[in-house]
Parts: sequence; C-alpha cells; structure tokens
Amino acid sequence: MQAEPLIKEITPTGQAAVCDAPNNTKKTEGRLSNLKYLIVGLLFGVVFVKGEIISWFRIQEMFRLDSFYMYGVIGSAVVVGMVSVFLIKRFGIKTIQGETVHIAPKKFNKGQVYGGLIFGLGWALTGACPGPIFAQIGSGFLVVGVTLLSAVAGTWLYGYFRDQLPH
Repeated sequence: MQAEPLIKEITPTGQAAVCDAPNNTKKTEGRLSNLKYLIVGLLFGVVFVKGEIISWFRIQEMFRLDSFYMYGVIGSAVVVGMVSVFLIKRFGIKTIQGETVHIAPKKFNKGQVYGGLIFGLGWALTGACPGPIFAQIGSGFLVVGVTLLSAVAGTWLYGYFRDQLPH
C-alpha cells in the first residue's frame, strides 16, 4: 500500500503544494507527549556541542579539506541512516503507536543538484546548517539568528518560486 501525497496548501501561483513524504499517522498524540521531542532535541544539541559539530572552525576545516573530522561524522550519520532504513524496510518496523512505517520512494531531479550547491555555499559561508543553527543559538552565538532568519527567508522564497524552478 503506497501512501497518497497530501495537499498541504495552495501556493502563491495558485497550484496545490503536495507533500512528497506525508505523515500518515492515524493516532494523535497528546500535548504532553511532545515533551519527548524536546528532550531528544536537547540531547541532540548537547551531542552537537560536545562533538564540535557546531564549531565554525571545524566546518571551515572541512570545506578547506584540512581535516577529515566532519567528513567522518557525516559519513557515520549516512551509514547509520542507511542501515536504519534497511532494517525498517526489512523487518517491517512499526512506530511506538503500532503503525507501519512507510518510506515513500523519491525521484531524482536536477533541481536537487542546484539546491545542494546553494545549501553547501550557504553552509560554507555561515558555518551553519539547519540542525546546528539551533545548537549554536542555544550555545550563545546569537549572531547565528541572522543565519536562521536567512534560512527561513530562503525556504519561503523556494516555496514561492517552486513552480518556476528546474525540476
């Protein structure tokens, strides 16, 4: 059974925006259950800080090809993700609520290459990507708030011009 994409909203150009990976959970969670996401997020941030993942200097070392450290961290995350997805598919892992996990197939398009290049350029210039931005702000690097606002503006612009961009 393949999940049907959900219509989330109408874009500024009048077309329906379709979510490629909808959350089709049937059971709702209470407000208190969201506490687990806060705890996991805080732990994730602590790991980022202690592992120096949020360090501008570590990120610059990576982009200057001066150090393997960040490539090792990213590579490890990719391997863990690949193994996790394999196990989820292989053994039909279910959610905590007992629902089957469905991973929708993705199609490649050339716009992903352009987006990746823009993302990498922004990451190299600012020393931040979406996950570490919040850990950087939480660590007191408040100037990263400008990067966060820029990321939100870029996401909004992408949504606005999505229909005109390469597919």
